[in-house]
Amino acid sequence: MSILEAFEARIDSLVSGAFARAFNAEVQPVELAAALQREVDDSAVTLDEFRSITSNTFEIDLSVADHQRLAGHFATLASELASLVKEHASNQQLTLVGPIAIEFAEDADLDLGVFRVRSASRQAPGAPAVSATPRLVLANGDEFPLVRTVTQLGRSKDANIHIDDVGASRAHCEIILATPIRVRDLGSTNGTFVDGARIAEVELTDGARITLGSTTLTLRIQ
Repeated sequence: MSILEAFEARIDSLVSGAFARAFNAEVQPVELAAALQREVDDSAVTLDEFRSITSNTFEIDLSVADHQRLAGHFATLASELASLVKEHASNQQLTLVGPIAIEFAEDADLDLGVFRVRSASRQAPGAPAVSATPRLVLANGDEFPLVRTVTQLGRSKDANIHIDDVGASRAHCEIILATPIRVRDLGSTNGTFVDGARIAEVELTDGARITLGSTTLTLRIQ
């Protein structure tokens, strides 16, 4: 039995008739599960010959109607989906840098039955950094390990790292995980600044400060 089949069987055994009807002809749990599996695979980054890391936090955006219909079942879904992510990551020999978190959000722009998955690799506050994993650090200490070849930052809900700042553009800039690491402005309205200087594209070193609007993130490589 595949992971998806096992997930579907567990859901069938856990939900009541009302729960099952809530999914009729709209978003199906197995569709969410398959999307999370793809996201885990797509966001995986190889650190060295022995280890690869992947996303551990996920936000699933639903249409207004789907969100209202499923609101009473989010805890059960999140628990089962987290188990699936953990099992899939283990099977693919991928490391999770922190606890799995799955949240559901409402998006008025989505049609009934349509959903969007966004993810990030985020360490628990105070946890030691994963060795050799570049990461962006906010002033409050929140860390965002860079686990994609290209990580987009911006105010859009589709951004890999969502910046909740009115001074940031929807697609503001992107971090390119190359040698050396680079940051590229994406035509943002207010510009991208590195250590106080406005840039179009520039190489980054450990400790570089990247500013979008009034938000500053510090790159940590070591």
